[in-house]
Amino acid sequence: MRPDPFNPDRMPIDRPYEPVGHHYPLYDAETQSWSFGPDEEEPTPGRPRRQIRWGRWITRGLGVGIILLIIAVIWLAITAPLSRSLQPPTPPSITLTADDGTPIARRGAIIGAPVDAAKLPPHVREAFFAIEDRRFYSHWGIDPRGILRAAWHNLGSGGVREGGSTITQQLAKNAFLDSDRTAGRKIREAMIALWLEAWLTKDEILSRYLSNVYFGDNVYGLTAASKHYFGRTPDKLNIGQAAMLAGLVKAPSRLAPTSNLKGARARQAVVIGAMEDAGFLTKAEADAVQPQRVLAARPETLPSGTYFADWVLPEARDQAGEIKTEATVQTTLNPRLQRIAERTVRSAGLREAQVALVAMRPDGRVVAMVGGKDYSKSPFNRATQARRQPGSAFKLFVYLAALRSGMTPDSTIEDEPVDIAGWKPRNSDGRYLGKITLRQAFARSSNVAAARLTQAVGVKAVTKAARDLGISTPIANEATIGLGTSTVSLLELTAAYAAVANESYPVAPHGLTDVREKGWYQSLTDRKTGFSSAVHDGMLDLLSASIKSGTGRQAMLTVDAYGKTGTTQDSRDALFVGFARDLVVGVWVGNDDNTPNPGLSGGGVPARIWRAFMQSALDIPPVAAPVVQEEVDPDAYANGVDEEVMPAPADPVGEIIQGLGLDLRTGDDGSITVGPGRRRPERAGPGPDDRRPPDERYEGEGE
Repeated sequence: MRPDPFNPDRMPIDRPYEPVGHHYPLYDAETQSWSFGPDEEEPTPGRPRRQIRWGRWITRGLGVGIILLIIAVIWLAITAPLSRSLQPPTPPSITLTADDGTPIARRGAIIGAPVDAAKLPPHVREAFFAIEDRRFYSHWGIDPRGILRAAWHNLGSGGVREGGSTITQQLAKNAFLDSDRTAGRKIREAMIALWLEAWLTKDEILSRYLSNVYFGDNVYGLTAASKHYFGRTPDKLNIGQAAMLAGLVKAPSRLAPTSNLKGARARQAVVIGAMEDAGFLTKAEADAVQPQRVLAARPETLPSGTYFADWVLPEARDQAGEIKTEATVQTTLNPRLQRIAERTVRSAGLREAQVALVAMRPDGRVVAMVGGKDYSKSPFNRATQARRQPGSAFKLFVYLAALRSGMTPDSTIEDEPVDIAGWKPRNSDGRYLGKITLRQAFARSSNVAAARLTQAVGVKAVTKAARDLGISTPIANEATIGLGTSTVSLLELTAAYAAVANESYPVAPHGLTDVREKGWYQSLTDRKTGFSSAVHDGMLDLLSASIKSGTGRQAMLTVDAYGKTGTTQDSRDALFVGFARDLVVGVWVGNDDNTPNPGLSGGGVPARIWRAFMQSALDIPPVAAPVVQEEVDPDAYANGVDEEVMPAPADPVGEIIQGLGLDLRTGDDGSITVGPGRRRPERAGPGPDDRRPPDERYEGEGE
């Protein structure tokens, strides 16, 4: 008998020894002791060492994974049927009407018949493979090598310039998902891509992809694109035509050859180079490909090139939902006010400068919109897409924060030079009036007073006031924001002023009459908040003083009017935003290339455009007495540029304002007469790049 290794005092044992870990206990007769082998620790007496069974856990993990995969497949089969991969992603046609039911625009998708990829000429398929997915026939829906290659190229270029999505992933996104750039959406896209690869052949996947991919000009599918651009079927496309169509997929709206033939041809050359690099074409064949010609764009039966229609269309499509034939969506646009807005802009006498105007009701219903002087020359909407410095129009939020802190229009502030951490704002006319009321400071748009107020109430309070009134663009955490150095869109800024007219905030600008009901969470978080009577009355007092006795005198009406001017450094941008009765209107004037406009100020041309629109829109007579002299808009020097502009001289018949290379004469009846201008020498000096150049955002570019 041998002693029990787990209890030496107990002798003998009458049971066989059990293994401990991976070893049996060993008995040494010389030392009369037990050991458990090298690198083994003796277990606690009475508790044998537990063995970890890795194989069992691996088996369990595989089982759980298989169950989850089955659940995912069942979920995909229910929520993403294969038939959806052949349906177009947008309604065939949608008609927008004004608030009176008059059709204003039609957007109709041209959808071609499905194609059979197996019957297409090899060069047509290869054009898409070369530029979109060279390893299409060798991957399982996701191409790790392509993802790594795209990530490497993007890292080297410092931005997202190349995507790693396969054709299968693009089909999954186009047919089943939205365009949100979120990790969740990419995971669903990858799952659907694997699912499509499991259920469909490669040729079936390619056929469905080519049948519903977007090619610009509201054209969906290779069949429709071939006929729309080249007047032939896909099987008749030559190499150059196939390459041009394959190149459109990256940015179809921007590269549509009917509007950007130069860009489409440049992209065609890139695809030809990719086909040669992939071995689909020899160098001689690639060199022989010529730039392609396309058919002229077809005329529309209804106007389809309006700024308002472009802005409201995405929301209209969402509201229409899945439509089999045609949908009609009513908008908030008022035809009479839209005609007045367009006529006012045309008669403004601007030369190279651009203009934008947006008019809305106090509740946010947009009734008129002009995004530029000529849509056919530039569809870029300067009222909604551009981000510009608002100048002193941003002081609305500074004074709102001041009134919230307990001040009143009669409270006083020092109109004297100030130094804030090395920043020294100046008043443009070089005059400082000492202690003045907030009403006087707002009316004359004192820069130093606004800077002092921002310092007194705090940058966070000013930012909160802007956020409360609906400003969503980034706002710098510095005192200079009080002079309008952060950028904002004209639409959003006008909606902020609408909040004052509506006596509650925020006001969401919208272009559809049938606003969708909010979910319970939105209803809880998006409730409107009313101004206190003291704060609201104070804001009306300040905005009225700006027109009656301040920089906005050119906007004076025969009814109560409220507004504020805004001018950025070197007169690059000039604005006037205000309201009267039930109309809130914002006007911007400036150059697309961000160059200065000598003599331009928010209290000049924009204020007069605003007044002309309001007089016609509200059907009111012009002011009886002419404005004798225009006070220089102090916010033209928001960053403290030490320059001076002399006010325009008085004129017995009216006033003559020189700016934008022309003379504008305002008569006693409020009319504007345009004459040849005497150009002033341009002022030199660098200025901030306070707005983005006109460009558009397209598919794949994030938005």
